[in-house]
Amino acid sequence: MTQRSSGSSWGGAILGGVIGAALMLLVLLLVARAGYGDRLVREALSRNPEILVETADRLREKQFAPVLQARRASLETPFGSSWAGAAKPEVTLVEFYDYACGYCKASLPIMDRLIKEDPGLRIVYREFPILGPNSEAAARMALAASKAGRFQQFHDALYAAGRPSPETLTQAATAAGVPMAIPNSPEFDAELKRNYQIAGELGASGTPLFVVGDRVLNGAVGYEVLKKAIADARAATDS
Repeated sequence: MTQRSSGSSWGGAILGGVIGAALMLLVLLLVARAGYGDRLVREALSRNPEILVETADRLREKQFAPVLQARRASLETPFGSSWAGAAKPEVTLVEFYDYACGYCKASLPIMDRLIKEDPGLRIVYREFPILGPNSEAAARMALAASKAGRFQQFHDALYAAGRPSPETLTQAATAAGVPMAIPNSPEFDAELKRNYQIAGELGASGTPLFVVGDRVLNGAVGYEVLKKAIADARAATDS
């Protein structure tokens, strides 16, 4: 998972790290209260690490439930054409990503696989540039391409060209048939600000950040975890 601070816009996510530390402490307390005893907590966790993972997952779901309830429409409604998959989705997977993030790029084949396997899945891409000026330039160009209905073309072209730079951004814009100028507009400012805010509220500690159903998943969690989260979200909707 790629991490880097990006000034005040990214400061909200610091709160997520603080909350995460508090959650970890609470997990330890809950494990102790579950019958292991204070002196045996460390030994119990070393023998049964799944206790910590499962308890942390449950706590995170409870922590972020109010945010997800309030933000669901904002999260799952794509900006322009920044989505792939089902036009009328049964389940929506949201990815906050940065074009300079190697883990985001490594997740591309997984995203493609999930879409091909599941005709009811939609993936919504949310710009979350935290790795410097070239990342933000790439995000703004992606938003412009998205508004023009050319998001996927730009998205694929930039990842194929390489890490964001003036040269690769020019290549991607040319390949996608969108303007090469880095756009500045209140609309794009508002979209980026909203993404920073929501990601911070969801405890983002870097990129990628995935949201599906009631699950908030930090980092390149892999195919199996995302597949299960999608299945769980679909089951919750059907129940």
